[in-house]
Amino acid sequence: MKTFRSSRLQLLDNDTVAAWVFLTPALILLGVFIIWPIAYLFYLSFTAGIFTSNGIHWVGFKNYWRLLLNSDFWQVIFNTVYFTLGSLVPSLVIPLGIAVLLNRSLAWLLILRSAYFLPSITSLVAAGLGFRWLFQNTGPVNELLKIFSIPEISWLGDTFWAMPVIILFSIWKQIGFNMVVFLAGLQAIPLSRYEAAELDGANAWQQFWHITLPGLQPTLIFATVTTAIFTLRSFEPVYVITGGGPLNSTNLLVYYTYQEAFGQFDFGYAAAAATVLLIVTLLLVYLQLRTWRDEETR
Repeated sequence: MKTFRSSRLQLLDNDTVAAWVFLTPALILLGVFIIWPIAYLFYLSFTAGIFTSNGIHWVGFKNYWRLLLNSDFWQVIFNTVYFTLGSLVPSLVIPLGIAVLLNRSLAWLLILRSAYFLPSITSLVAAGLGFRWLFQNTGPVNELLKIFSIPEISWLGDTFWAMPVIILFSIWKQIGFNMVVFLAGLQAIPLSRYEAAELDGANAWQQFWHITLPGLQPTLIFATVTTAIFTLRSFEPVYVITGGGPLNSTNLLVYYTYQEAFGQFDFGYAAAAATVLLIVTLLLVYLQLRTWRDEETR
C-alpha cells in the first residue's frame, strides 16, 4: 500500500511538472503581452510627463480628477454610449433575422452566407474609406437623394448626421460575424422541439418565441458582450471617416485616448482614460461570465 501511494504521488508530481512545462511558454507570452502592459497602463495613469530625459513623475489621482472635470471627456463618454447603444441592438436583431432565414434549405445558400459574412473580413480602413466616399457631399448617397427631390445632406459635416453614419458602418461590419454565431446556435437546437411544436399547432412566430429565443440565450449573451466590446474599442471608423468631428460629435473614447497620447503627448492623462475603458470592458466580461454561470446552475 505504501509503495502504491508513493508511486501515485510521484505520478502526480510528474503530471504537475509536465503541465507546468507545457503551460510556461503560454504564461510567459500572457505575462509579457497582456498582464505587464495592463499593469504598466495602470501605473502610467498615476504619472505625468513624457518619455524624455526629464522622465515622468508621480501625480497620484490628478489625471482621474482631470477626467472628471473635463467637459470634453464627458462629451466623449456620451458619444461612446450613444454609439454603443445605437450599434448594439441592430447588430443583434438584423443578424438574428438573417440567420433564421438562412438556417434552412435554400437555393444559393452558401453564396448568401458568404455574401453576408464578407463585410466581417473586409479591412476596416478600406471599408471606412468606402463609407466616407459614399456619404461625402457629392457622393452616391446624396446623388440618390436628388432623384427623390430630397435636399443634399452634409452627412459628415453635420453634428446630427455624422454619428449615424459611424453607427451604420459599425452595424454593417458586425452583421456577418453575429450571423455566423447565431447560425451555430440555431443548429445546436434539436429539430425534435420544432417538430413537436408543429404537431401541437404552434405557428412560426410561436416557435421562434418559445423555442428559438430560449435555445439561443447563451449565444445571445455571447453576441451581446462581444458586440459591445467591439463598439467600445472602435477606432478606425472615427479615424478614417470623421476624425472625431464635426465639433467633437463623433469622438469616441479610444480615439480620444489616441489624441491625448500621440497628439498632445499627455500619456498619463491618456492612460487614465484608457483605464476607464478597460474597467468598463472587464465589467462586461464579468457580467457575461456571471450570466453564463447562472444559466448553467439552473
